[in-house]
This record gives sequence, structure tokens and C-alpha cells, in this order.
Amino acid sequence: MTDIQKRLAGLGCLLTLVLAVLDMNIVSAATVAIVRDLDPAHGLDHLAWLVTAYALAATAALPLYGKLCDVYGAKAVYLAAVTLFLTGSALCGTAGSMTWLIVFRALQGIGGGGLMSVTIVVLAFLAPPEDRGRAGGMGGIVAGVGIVAGPLLGGLLVDHLSWRWIFYVNLPLGLAVLATGALALRLPRQGTRRRIDYLGAALSAAAAVVLLLVTEWAGRDYAWGSPTILSLIAADAVLVGAFVWRQARAAEPILPLGLFRDRVVGTALPLQFLAAFAGLTGPIVYTMIYLQAVKGVAAADAGLYLIPLAAGMTAAGLVSGALQGRGAGMTTFLVTGSAVTAVAVGLLSLLRTGTATPVLLADLFLLGVGQGQVVGTVVMLVQDAVPVSRLGVATTAIRFAQTLGSAVGTAVFGVILSRVTDSGSGDTRPSIAAMGALPPAARRRAAEALVSGVDAVFLTAAGVMLVALALAVLLRARRAEPVSPVPALTK
Repeated sequence: MTDIQKRLAGLGCLLTLVLAVLDMNIVSAATVAIVRDLDPAHGLDHLAWLVTAYALAATAALPLYGKLCDVYGAKAVYLAAVTLFLTGSALCGTAGSMTWLIVFRALQGIGGGGLMSVTIVVLAFLAPPEDRGRAGGMGGIVAGVGIVAGPLLGGLLVDHLSWRWIFYVNLPLGLAVLATGALALRLPRQGTRRRIDYLGAALSAAAAVVLLLVTEWAGRDYAWGSPTILSLIAADAVLVGAFVWRQARAAEPILPLGLFRDRVVGTALPLQFLAAFAGLTGPIVYTMIYLQAVKGVAAADAGLYLIPLAAGMTAAGLVSGALQGRGAGMTTFLVTGSAVTAVAVGLLSLLRTGTATPVLLADLFLLGVGQGQVVGTVVMLVQDAVPVSRLGVATTAIRFAQTLGSAVGTAVFGVILSRVTDSGSGDTRPSIAAMGALPPAARRRAAEALVSGVDAVFLTAAGVMLVALALAVLLRARRAEPVSPVPALTK
């Protein structure tokens, strides 16, 4: 590839990451408008599936994308994922009912599962190993901007155009991505065509879907001890066991178990799971609950409180990327980022009903500084540790661990919040949505109980991040050891 082709392809990858991050956040701003337009009578009953359908489809498709990259080449799979995502986006914009919108969101999710994971594989080919640290820093910048830009852009589109434009806005960006990818990308492909373990892919998808259903339903739609949840947990254990058995025997496994014998990969996967479990999604969700239920901040304004977090992520991504470009080690920033994140969520566990807003904003900025150093770094480390022939499966394995960590963490934190809040509120058991209508004394008691629950969530997150920090230190030690060199891309 010429320098111009590399720049065009890099710009296309950046646009793809923007698409992926925006889509994770933009729909939240349009939920009320969607329900009002499509199904004002019963739309709220199906509202959660707008997010769940996308997440289930994206997670189920993740492992297959990695293997497809290694077999058919990253360029073809990259263009196919973007095409699927754009097709789903266009259909979502034309949906005439909640049912069809949910179906089209699932189709969009199948493509969306490859947006970030396959793009990271493409970037690994574009950036030589010595430049991947700077590419990892870009992950913090893109994520930070998307956290705030998604809801704000969604709100503007809903207010001035229509909720349908939150899907249509993907089309011009996506078409630009397809054009740059088709014209500029020149990536190596495998010399021999290999079989794909579709049975292993099906078992992996089924296990992921069942696990996500448990995290979605348990404690909300069904009690944790209900026959439905217990049956799902048992089914998931069977599916995971069947998947591992299949991977140990398949000629071309979807997730080669030999990857886990690599000391770097074997440490990086649980680290990514724990960092996603405690580091970003959970703190954002429960900070929003605190702001709206305790501080009385309107839902439309709560997203603005995340600007310091986004600023911290952007600043940390810029600084760490620049320093890594000058020779600083990626593992150094992974250690410091994990440590700062642990401190930040620990400070958030000290929230009270009367905590001053500047204190909360400072804590969120610190959280952003920590996460800006962590987001993307683990992926880059793993890509450095594996041969080119396994870039696809290794990259999507890390993304898979991140997705499941976020889902499981949110569910576990939900249980902690509910249990601690209930124990602190006695017989009142306040509804978060109805707290504003309570008499002053009752509202004060309910707010104090809820803050106790939120504090317990953040304290748990701090403990999990300390374990992640220990793994980051271990990963740094292991990374210092000689690793197998990445084969030259031209060979």
C-alpha cells in the first residue's frame, strides 16, 4: 500500500470506530420518541429489546468474525460487516412497528459485532508493531468522544428531524467507509483456504446469548432463584462445556485453545474481562442513577455530567499515545490506567446525598484518565503476542471478553444495588422513578438508602479493579520476557 492508501484506509477505520461507538450511545436519546411514534400503548414493554437485540446479535457474531478474518482475509470481512450494519441501519429507519424495529436492530447488531473487532484487526495490518501503542491511545479518544457525542447527537436529531435519523445518519459515514476500504485497502490473505468450525461458532453464539439473557432478566423480570434463571444458568454451563470440548477436537477451531498457552494472552483475557466488568459501563450506569434519583437531574441533562469523563479519556488517550510513539511501553500505561481507575471508583464509593457537584465531576474526570489508558491497550498487546495468522481470533477473543465482562458486571452490580438499597430502606422499598414524588422525609430516607447501594456498587468495582491491576502488573512482567516475533506481513 502507498502512503496515500494507508492514510485513506486509516481514516476509514477511524470513521468505522466512530460509527461503532456512536451507535452504542445514540439510541438512548430516542427511546421516548420511538415508543410515542410506533407503539404508544405497549411500546414500553418492548423498549429494552431495542438494546438487547443488538447486543445479543453482536456478541453472538463476534467469535465467527475473528475466524472469518483469518480464513478469508480482513478486508472482505470488514467490508461485509459494514455492509450488514448499513443495511440494518437503513431498515431500522424505515421500520413501521416495534417488532420490525427490533428485528432490524438484530440485523444491525450482526454487522455491528464486526465494526469494532474487525476494524482493530485491519488497523493491526496497517500499523507496524512499534506504532500500535499510538493506535491504542486512539481507542481512549474515540470512546471518550462517543460517550458524550452519542446522546447529544441523538437528542439533536430527535428534536429537529426525527428519531429515524439516528439510523439514517449512519449511511453517509458508512458509505464513505466502504469507498475508502474498497479503494485503498490492500491486505494479505491466507494462501490456502481452510474450513470453518460452524458448529463451534453456533455453540459459542448460543452460550453468549444465554448468558446475556441471564444478565438481562435475572433480578428484573425473574428472581435469581426462579426456575427460569436457574435453567438458563444450567443450559449455559452445558453449552460452555460443549464449546470447549468442540474446540479441543475441531480441525480448525473457532477459538484455538492453544492461544491460552501464550503467557501474554492467558493473562490479557481475564484482565480485559475484569476491566470491562468494573471499569466503565457499570460506573456510568450507576452514576446516571445517582444523578437522576438522588440529585434530581433531568435525564436529558444527565449526559452532560459525563463531559469530564470524556475529557479525561481523550486527554489520557492523546498523552499515552504520544508517549508510546516515543518509545514508552504499553504495559506501563495499562498498569497506571488500572491503578487510576481503581482509585477513581473507590472515590465514587464515598458519594453522599449532599456530595458537591464539582467533587463528582472531578471523580469522573479521574475515571476517564484511568480508562483512557486502558481502553484498546490490551488488544494491542495481544496483537503483538500472536502470529499474523491468528490476529483475527485473538482480537475477537479480547473483544468477546470485554463484551461479556461489561454485561456480567452490569448484572452483578444491579443485584448489589437492589440488595443494599432494600436493606437500607426497610419497609418503604422506594421506586427510583417515583422518588421525586415522595414526601420530603420519605424521599430523604429513600435517597440515603439508594446512595448506600450505589456506594456498595462502586466499592465492589474498586475491589475488582485491584485484581485487574494485579493482572496488569503480571502482564507487564510477562511482556518483558522474549515473545515469538510477529512474521513479516510481506512474507
